[in-house]
Amino acid sequence: MKLNAALAAAALAALAALPAQAKVGADKAAELNGPKLTCMGAERAGSASGVAEYTGKYQGTWPGLSKPYGFDPGPYKDEKPSFSITAQNMAQYEDKLTEGQKALFKQYPQSYRMDVYPSHRDFRNADWVCDTVKKNAVSAELVHDGYGISGTTGAIPFPFPQSGLEAIWNIINPHRAWSEKAVCDIADVYANGSIAWGRNKFMTLNLGNNPDPAKRASYQDKINSYFYTSYLLPERDKGFTAVGYQPNDFKNDATMSWQYSPGIRRVRQAPEVCCDYPVPPAGLRTVDDDYVFNGSPERYTWKLVGKKEIYVPYNNFKANDPSVKYKDLIKPNTINPDYVRYELHRVWIVEGTLKDGFRHIYGKRRLYADEDSWLALWADNYDGRGQLWRVAFVNYFYSQESKAYHRGASVYHDLTSKAYEAGYLTNERGEDWWRINTPLTPAMFSPEAAARGGH
Repeated sequence: MKLNAALAAAALAALAALPAQAKVGADKAAELNGPKLTCMGAERAGSASGVAEYTGKYQGTWPGLSKPYGFDPGPYKDEKPSFSITAQNMAQYEDKLTEGQKALFKQYPQSYRMDVYPSHRDFRNADWVCDTVKKNAVSAELVHDGYGISGTTGAIPFPFPQSGLEAIWNIINPHRAWSEKAVCDIADVYANGSIAWGRNKFMTLNLGNNPDPAKRASYQDKINSYFYTSYLLPERDKGFTAVGYQPNDFKNDATMSWQYSPGIRRVRQAPEVCCDYPVPPAGLRTVDDDYVFNGSPERYTWKLVGKKEIYVPYNNFKANDPSVKYKDLIKPNTINPDYVRYELHRVWIVEGTLKDGFRHIYGKRRLYADEDSWLALWADNYDGRGQLWRVAFVNYFYSQESKAYHRGASVYHDLTSKAYEAGYLTNERGEDWWRINTPLTPAMFSPEAAARGGH
């Protein structure tokens, strides 16, 4: 009880020091989707160093697209890299690299490479997403000491972020798919080159991103999203199923989960599934490493470092191509760089420092979020001693089904153990490749659904 009281006091003290947060006026909001800014608040202009001008010319389709769902190689499939960054020439580009990228070059000089392609900013979200951003610009605020936000769901709350806390809420709530389902493979690759494989049936339902305007509501509604995962591999975990939800506001709520264990053939409510809870099968990432960061922001003091041009994974259709077999994609040290596309983009840098009195295996996290979408593309995570420890990135591709970028092959590097996990792999899953924005219901994520899934 005394410990809980001390933690609460520390949290309140930290939150009391927050700068005043305010929604912007109508004049400022009118700049959105204008001559200088996109409706997300990003700069339309390109840069002399290679960031593309924003066009937003493709919405849910692009030249050569032949089917309403499933994999497509995208409009840039015939492009060749403009140049490659390697351990030998990285010094030439270091002002546009993250510390994690530099560390990967140093640790794996023969394996890690960044093939840099022409920058493109051609895809845009559904029109209603822009309308929601404009509405949030004049209405959304931090509430409940920063544990929650007000505003309308389905889009970022703060197109003009004034603090790290506002920025991290954008990262928590970018526009993305309403629903997703797939059978995902997981490759845990160890320092000696051995690979341990996992597989799970995976679904999420993000209520606020419902394409039906009548079904979208407030960030003060109880539930933000539902999740379901049922393990098919490794054999020791087969049948283990977890379901649950993530709340919108963490003031008086937390991520909740119910788990079916084949060993006891029962569903039980799990202890708090938050933050640095290790994710099966190997524990090479934490629960809040998903999307490189998700969940409650409460354990960190967040700083908005600013915006910078960085080479980041972008338009990565190829990494998720069913014609790319795992034997070619999953290699020692890191995934095969032949299948990862990097582009120069402006990204928001948001840094979290662990608060005194709070626990997490990461003492500091530095996130890199795309200015056009607020999707976090890359993360550098540090241990409690301040040493760079884990590096994560997501290979996003644009989905014709959701009119939004969708996560694909996600890579989590542990620099200390020299192991990595590649997750959300669907390349060899055939008909179980990603299906996006198909109707799902909350009942599919209930404890009863966990019991059914585990049998």
